[in-house]
Amino acid sequence: MSRIEVLKTYKIYIGGSFPRTESGRYYQLKSNKKIVANMCLSSVKDYRNAVVAARNAQGSWSHKSAYNRSQILYRIAEVLESRKTQFIAELELQGFSNAKASQEVDISIDRLIYYAGWCDKFTQLFSSVNPVSGSFFNFSVPEPEGVVSVFAPQKSGLLGLITQVATIIAGGNTCVVLASEQLALCAITFAEVLATSDVPGGVVNILTGNQTELITQFAAHKDVNAIVYCGDDANTIKNIQDLAIENLKRVFIREDGDYFDEKHESPYLISNFQEIKTTWHPIEVIAGAGAGY
Repeated sequence: MSRIEVLKTYKIYIGGSFPRTESGRYYQLKSNKKIVANMCLSSVKDYRNAVVAARNAQGSWSHKSAYNRSQILYRIAEVLESRKTQFIAELELQGFSNAKASQEVDISIDRLIYYAGWCDKFTQLFSSVNPVSGSFFNFSVPEPEGVVSVFAPQKSGLLGLITQVATIIAGGNTCVVLASEQLALCAITFAEVLATSDVPGGVVNILTGNQTELITQFAAHKDVNAIVYCGDDANTIKNIQDLAIENLKRVFIREDGDYFDEKHESPYLISNFQEIKTTWHPIEVIAGAGAGY
């Protein structure tokens, strides 16, 4: 007797859970004119819910030890490694050759491990003890920016998204990501990896849908500290920059191109989402002895 195949329902990922879009809408994901899947068409309400989840998670995530965040990123890589075959198959389903799909998954795993290694090291690189004149010390240290919204690269099915996420969360930030509209399969499967990799709910939130529909809300939301746009559309960039001014959120324009290049492996990409906090600390003054160290 023939059986009916159980087709996967691709949902969004908010606060560690997989809800259906609040809008009840979906769009057809196609490859070579063939319908591959039905994907949630996320709404403004979905985005707001995701920002709330990211904000609620940000405090505890930023206060985890750098070593613990490093362990968690490494765990993401481990789980992704165990599901390589599935990710390769999904990339092939979306039009990638087997060789390119395999390369993309391998580098995605390696990139997670690369940024896991920087979690407990970038602070030493970007902090300093500043020379001052007076009986006090002056320290500058990086601290996480907060909640970051991301328009993931449209031309990358997995590696571009992972590059953005890793550079953000390695430094103690949380994020809301809108996946590539036409290469969205691996984004939600990656959310399943996150959900089983010790990543606290809300640290990474992944939506699917139409970029044009959500761009205003992404850029204008007052409880978002920074926004990443991967692309080169001049009108979109100007729109984001104009809206971001309202709460002085940082805007980062990254390419929608070759994420295989090693230039996407740099601690400076972590530092983009850090603020430098300067602290003044008095040197103990011992009575009758002047300044003591």
